[in-house]
Amino acid sequence: MEATSSTGTVRALPPARGDRPARPPWRDFWLVRRNFDRGILTGLQFIHHAYGPFVQTRLPLQLYFVSEPAIIDEILVKKADSFRKDRTSRLLGRVVGKGLLVNEGEPWRRQRRLMQPAFHQRHLQSYADLMVDAVDRAAGGWRAGEVRNVHEDMMRLTMTIVAGALFGTDVAGSATRIGQAISSLMEEFGRILGLAARFQPPAWVPTRVNRRFRAAARQIDGLIQTIIAERKRTSPHREDLLSLLMDARDEDGAGMSDTQIRDEAMTLFLAGHETTALALTYALYLLAQHPAQQARVADEAARVLGGRRATFDDLAALTQTEWVVLEAMRLYPPAWVLARQALGEVEVGGFRFGRGAEFVMSPWVVHRTAKLFADPDRFEPERWRDDLQRRLPRFAYFPFGGGPRVCIGNRFAMMEAKLALATLLQRFRVAPAPDTRLALAPSVTLRPRDGLRLRLVAAA
Repeated sequence: MEATSSTGTVRALPPARGDRPARPPWRDFWLVRRNFDRGILTGLQFIHHAYGPFVQTRLPLQLYFVSEPAIIDEILVKKADSFRKDRTSRLLGRVVGKGLLVNEGEPWRRQRRLMQPAFHQRHLQSYADLMVDAVDRAAGGWRAGEVRNVHEDMMRLTMTIVAGALFGTDVAGSATRIGQAISSLMEEFGRILGLAARFQPPAWVPTRVNRRFRAAARQIDGLIQTIIAERKRTSPHREDLLSLLMDARDEDGAGMSDTQIRDEAMTLFLAGHETTALALTYALYLLAQHPAQQARVADEAARVLGGRRATFDDLAALTQTEWVVLEAMRLYPPAWVLARQALGEVEVGGFRFGRGAEFVMSPWVVHRTAKLFADPDRFEPERWRDDLQRRLPRFAYFPFGGGPRVCIGNRFAMMEAKLALATLLQRFRVAPAPDTRLALAPSVTLRPRDGLRLRLVAAA
């Protein structure tokens, strides 16, 4: 690789591994572009394999690609206070307001403290029956032999679950409209992701995109605010997440404003159904491609459950099921990329960077790194035997992010995915259909571009 000189934005610190992170030489410009033209996932993998785990872009931006777990740990944990969410993530605030996903600083810390008790184990236990009920109702309308778009099915299923857990069962119609509005908004948001998002005008500029964002936000605001007002008027104290948000109090007795409750409800609704639906979609796809693995999960469900409904107490025994979910999220992480922007001058990986430098970290790339995972492109759930997660370097595997901003609902999501998968495989097996194709669409999340069609087979 050709030597390059330092720029004004990056300077070496002693001892350093060079004058700055690796940078593709100009002679490779068309090679890099050709790989990114094949898709951003291909481009990110090419950058990692060709130039290493810490790479500076040739674009006129302070933009760096990081795939070294130790450096990711430095950014997300050890120096977390030196960074904020990147520009693209902050743009999402136009959709979800100032919920946990995009909030920063002390307001974020306060909201995190207020919300954390809602995800303690005693509350999680109460959602298990709701989850299994939703799966039973959904699968009750399925028939062996039919071909289904399982991505659409899983989106509906997890939307039903998060609506019940968040709002209660008496607002199903409103929750469906909220989900549809959010999905439409996310599709629009996906069209402006990446570099285009860096050049979006402020929210007050009446562009077509901004007008759509505002119209959708008003629609969602109206629905959620109506639910909150009705809950306060009728029965504020229930066992759903909305009531827990409304009842949450600081040490000084202060609670959340209606706007804060709206923002957090919006965030939980968005994050709580999309990512789990994708994890289940990819798990079913992988099991359809690997019948022997599918048989192991089905046999485990039969052995542990004995034909009865799954419960919270069964989760610990569903180890093979958990391995499949972990492996599906390794190969197809729903949150396929995250990024941070430096708040000021900061040292990362032995180099010093100026204010505004952005660091892009992709679980898609790290999870498929051979030095971390043997035969990384292979679907091998058994690799998670003997608690591999604890033996891996930190941030070798991070489907839920990490550090102070690790996904607050990660345990909820894992419980939901395990119970759903075990319950579905009590009723059906899945197999490829003649039109089964998986084309990935990396947007806010890693979606199947055209859905995912699988054939249902009756359980033996």
